[in-house]
Amino acid sequence: MDYNGRSGEMEVFARVVDEGSLSAASRALGLTPSAVSRIIARTEQRLGTRLLLRTTRAITLTAEGDAYLRGARRILADMVEVEEAITDQGAPRGRLRVSAALGHGRLTVVPLVAEFCARYPQVLVDLSLSDEIVDIHGGQADVALRFGDLPDSSLSARQIGDTGQVIVASPEYLERCGTPRVPEDLARHNCLRFNFRRANADWPFRRDGRDFALKMAGNIECSSGEALAQLARLGAGIARIGTFTVVDELASGQLMPLLEDYNPGDREPINAVFVGGPAMPARVRVFVDFLVQHQQRSRA
Repeated sequence: MDYNGRSGEMEVFARVVDEGSLSAASRALGLTPSAVSRIIARTEQRLGTRLLLRTTRAITLTAEGDAYLRGARRILADMVEVEEAITDQGAPRGRLRVSAALGHGRLTVVPLVAEFCARYPQVLVDLSLSDEIVDIHGGQADVALRFGDLPDSSLSARQIGDTGQVIVASPEYLERCGTPRVPEDLARHNCLRFNFRRANADWPFRRDGRDFALKMAGNIECSSGEALAQLARLGAGIARIGTFTVVDELASGQLMPLLEDYNPGDREPINAVFVGGPAMPARVRVFVDFLVQHQQRSRA
């Protein structure tokens, strides 16, 4: 392959980072170490900045190198996707990287992935379950499933569902600490809360048609709704989480719903977020369409 063009330079640079050394990258690319070194130096000279800090033991990315790597991976992935779309005439195939939250992924997305793969066997679904927000532009995922209102961005999004919220506690906790009868009673309880950026310390309520919110306090914060549900089951406190997370626990009596007369009925949207546009791979398009169709079937 010719590595003299900019895309070739990007591939060499990304391989050096992935392999961790110039010599390992040269073996993987079928080049000499000196050729790889010249390509990296040429790239740095053209950009007018250092991308890599090289020592005898390790290679470290500079801040500029990290930005260049993320952009390079996105461009290289786009090139592969465009070529696949042309050669396969848009047939859904190839690796599809999907990111979903832990609880939602385990309870909802995994069964859907099984059905999707049965329908599209040429698509390899690479599913990552984490409550961390992935960088789609940086190439960390093709589709990310996100809860709540989305910030303005150049990414495309389609709503694939929504979920209500419920306040819960274990029977053991309520026996030990008492059952709150009105929202103001929660000030005397240990409230388990989310810790991520979009989380709000205030819990919303509705009384006599009027919406209001109260600030909650407690000694545990967590990024996972599933973990908060487990903590509530263990009697650690009271949690307000997505209803889908605790369907089984509510049915079995492991958790008890609280203050339902004051539930404002708010719904949190669930969106599929992705890079849209005419070059969008067929596998991304059909996966998002599949999620939307599943939502429509569920509501039918």
